[in-house]
Amino acid sequence: MALLKIRRYPDPVLKQTAAPVAEIDGQLVGLIENMVQTMYAAPGVGLAAPQVGESSRVIVLDLDHKQPGKQLLKLINPTIVESHGSILWEEGCLSVLDYNAEVKRAAQVLVRAYTPDQQEIEIEADQLLAVCLQHEIDHLDGKLFIDRISKIKRELYRRKLQKLIKEGKADGQSPSSPGL
Repeated sequence: MALLKIRRYPDPVLKQTAAPVAEIDGQLVGLIENMVQTMYAAPGVGLAAPQVGESSRVIVLDLDHKQPGKQLLKLINPTIVESHGSILWEEGCLSVLDYNAEVKRAAQVLVRAYTPDQQEIEIEADQLLAVCLQHEIDHLDGKLFIDRISKIKRELYRRKLQKLIKEGKADGQSPSSPGL
């Protein structure tokens, strides 16, 4: 297994819509395993293929870092087929250096996806799992959580990032807090 480089905002690959997976093969399964290892090493609770420079509709999630793998989800071509209610949740991201913000999301979602063993599954989620699924699926659509906050907050973050870069503190390798 190999650790992959996590792309950071404002890398243009993060704004591109990922291509649907047409075939689940050994190469895709290898990518997924590398994504899992990269997510744990970062550390994060979720990772989408575009975050590692791959234009594939693939996400991995694990909300339980005390027992890695026990609740691990590896999802191919995930789609939100239903959503209900709303919730505010403070989000961070492995691709957004040193920034967290409250984001309004659906409180409950129903997600349909395929697993690496080509089984179609449905996941009913609420709370943190619902937020994480929406966050990672956003990545597949070329959206970051900062695209869901006010223009003023986005501009403040952009300025903060420029300052970090000037000070040499934005190496793009280690976020200050775990991301989704």
